Amino acid sequence: MDETVNADPAPVGPRGADGLDGVELRHLRAFMAVAEERSFTYAADRLRVGQPALTRTVRALEEVLATRLLDRTTRRVELTDDGRRLYAELAPLLPRLAAALRAPGGQPLLRLGFTSLLPAACAGLNAAFEAATGAGVRLVRRDTPLAGLDTGEADIAVLRGDAPPDADVRTRVLLYEPRVAAVGRLGAAAPLARRRVLDWGELADHPLVVNTVTGSTRPELWPEERRPRLACTADNFDEWLEAVAAGHGVGVAPQEVAHRHTHPGIRCVRLKNAPPVTVRLVLPARGAHPLAERFFEVGVGGEDGGGEAGVVRAGG
Repeated sequence: MDETVNADPAPVGPRGADGLDGVELRHLRAFMAVAEERSFTYAADRLRVGQPALTRTVRALEEVLATRLLDRTTRRVELTDDGRRLYAELAPLLPRLAAALRAPGGQPLLRLGFTSLLPAACAGLNAAFEAATGAGVRLVRRDTPLAGLDTGEADIAVLRGDAPPDADVRTRVLLYEPRVAAVGRLGAAAPLARRRVLDWGELADHPLVVNTVTGSTRPELWPEERRPRLACTADNFDEWLEAVAAGHGVGVAPQEVAHRHTHPGIRCVRLKNAPPVTVRLVLPARGAHPLAERFFEVGVGGEDGGGEAGVVRAGG
C-alpha cells in the first residue's frame, strides 16, 4: 500500500516561455516509473530511491508544468488526462534521449531488458554479440510489459509472450519454453500437487491466478467453450507466487521461471499438451540504438526475413 496521499491541486510553479525551466531528466524518469508501476512504492524500488524523495521529484514536475499528472489514493495511483498525454509523448522520446546522452568513450554498452528471469539460452547470445561487436551487455530487470524498453531503461528486451498490442516495436521469435503448473499445497487444488503430470485441459476445471503485467498465461489460451475461471490477478511475479501459495487458484508459468523462483508452499507439476511460451526479442520500431540492431541480427544468426529464423526450443 502506498503511503503517498495528496488530493490537493498542484500549485502553479514558475515556468519559462517554453515551459521547460526547471524540468530535469530525473523528473521525467521518476514520472515514467510511477506511471508504469502505478505505485510510488514499486517505482521507488525500481529506481533505487527513497519513496519520499520520489514523491518530491514527481511533485516538482507537476509544479513546473502547473498541472496534476497523477491521482493518488491509499490504494492506487492513476494517470490524469494530462498525465496520460505526457506519458504517451515521453515513451518514444526517452529511449532516444538516453542514447544521445551516453558518455562517449570507453566500451560501448547495450542494455538488455528482461522480466522475472532471463532465459538461460541468452548467455550464448550475449557472448556471441560481445565477440562480434566488442560491446558489453548490461542486464536490466524491469517487471513491466516492455521490460523498460518504452521508458528508455533498455535498448532491446527479451519478452515472454506477446508484446502489448499498442506497442510501437519490432519483434522476432527467439525460442520456445515449456509451461508447468504451479499448484499450492493449500486450498481446493492441493490434491493436484501430488500428481506427477497434469493435462493442459484439466486446468480448465480450476480457477486460474494470472500475472497481468508480465505473465504469459491467460484464460484465452484455452478453447472458448472450456476455459478456467479467473480467480485473481497479480501485478508482479511475487504477488502471483503468494496468491498461488495461498490457494486462491492454480498458476501456469514457463518451466525455467517457475523452477528458479521456488516457494515452499508451491509445487511445480509437469504439463502435457500445453502450448509453449514464445520468447521474443523486442526493439523499438523506429530509432533503435545501433547496438540493439546488431543484437537483433545476432539473435537470428544474422538471417533476414521471417520471425522464425534462428528459433531454438528450450527445455528439451
